Amino acid sequence: MRIIDTTANVPSNPGLGGHPLHPDAREDQRKGFDYLIVGAGFAGSVMAERLASEYGQRVLLIDRRAHIAGNAYDEYNAHGILIHRYGPHIFHTNARRVLDYLSRFTAWRPYRHRVLASVDGILVPMPINLSTLNRLYSINLSPQQAEAFLAARAEPIADIRTSEDVVVSKIGRELYEKFFRGYTRKQWGMDPSELDRSVTSRVPVRTTADDGYFNDEFQCMPLEGYTRMFQKMLAHPNIKVMLNTDYSEIRAEVGYRKLIYTGPIDEYFDHCLGKLPYRSLVFRHVTLDQKHFQPRAVVNYPAEQVPFTRITEYKYLTGQQHAKTSITYEYPSDEGDPYYPIPRPANAELFKRYEALAEAHPEVIFAGRLGSYRYYNMDQVVAQALSLVERIAATDGFVRFA
Repeated sequence: MRIIDTTANVPSNPGLGGHPLHPDAREDQRKGFDYLIVGAGFAGSVMAERLASEYGQRVLLIDRRAHIAGNAYDEYNAHGILIHRYGPHIFHTNARRVLDYLSRFTAWRPYRHRVLASVDGILVPMPINLSTLNRLYSINLSPQQAEAFLAARAEPIADIRTSEDVVVSKIGRELYEKFFRGYTRKQWGMDPSELDRSVTSRVPVRTTADDGYFNDEFQCMPLEGYTRMFQKMLAHPNIKVMLNTDYSEIRAEVGYRKLIYTGPIDEYFDHCLGKLPYRSLVFRHVTLDQKHFQPRAVVNYPAEQVPFTRITEYKYLTGQQHAKTSITYEYPSDEGDPYYPIPRPANAELFKRYEALAEAHPEVIFAGRLGSYRYYNMDQVVAQALSLVERIAATDGFVRFA
């Protein structure tokens, strides 16, 4: 069994230095671990850091991938441009506690996310706002007139159950068709009329010129990137990291007291009740010999005949200065790594059955998006992880480690 440095698979780059593991790592490993944590994304890494630094627990953190940071992993590509391997990750939160915690491991770059959508041959703000309506229809509405404009097109629906119901009841069928139906069908592989209302209910519609994508109080990006933040988070002598490691291969080979599992809950139980459905993504990364490709970090392509859902240009997110630019095309897929739990009643019911199985195994703690079969934003995953560690500490009577 080989203990792997958390920085081993991070491309070298000025300002992205390593944090080697403590030299006594092998000695601690021989004594066994208090916790085995499966998954080195936000959930697993935050819990590892808190258990190790706050409560003196010895933690072995494993991941089947060749890197830490989960889907938030970023790296410098062959051209020296910092990209997000698994698509754009923009940090935003209203939780001061989460921001303060992560600020222990990173400085921040202020960034307010603004998204455009390619509709009817023009680029307009998304979510829909006053400027979207005025550009799309070549009109000059005031905020009050925009409210009346949308109200006249909205279709009252007494019992809002689906994603289609949510949008049509707010803005009518024409704008629903232009902005939502095709995008949703591509993203989820099914019509919005088949999906739970939660899919579109969190997308705002504005009658002002506010073009910010998020409404959160705190919006920023890790100054040196997400991977660097994770490196600092995991640089503790009580944390050992093994990459390229599957839980099923080492579960009987490592001594540990308790297990924290952030992988798919159905996979832990060998899919004994059936597979929980997920949507995946395929990313096509391209570097272009030009300073910029598009006017914003993200441009959505709602039209169903366009095979990808959006294009991301990373230099807007990172603030990096470079003569070239790197972009990523996203193609939703049924095959590949699990990204998005599909919100349908039948899937929620299947998860409840797995949840009942989990309750019969108190020696295992399930956490994160995959362990909870729920789409969480990054800050929500961090908040859940912090709360879980506090609950563990209270249950086990941990004393804070000085």
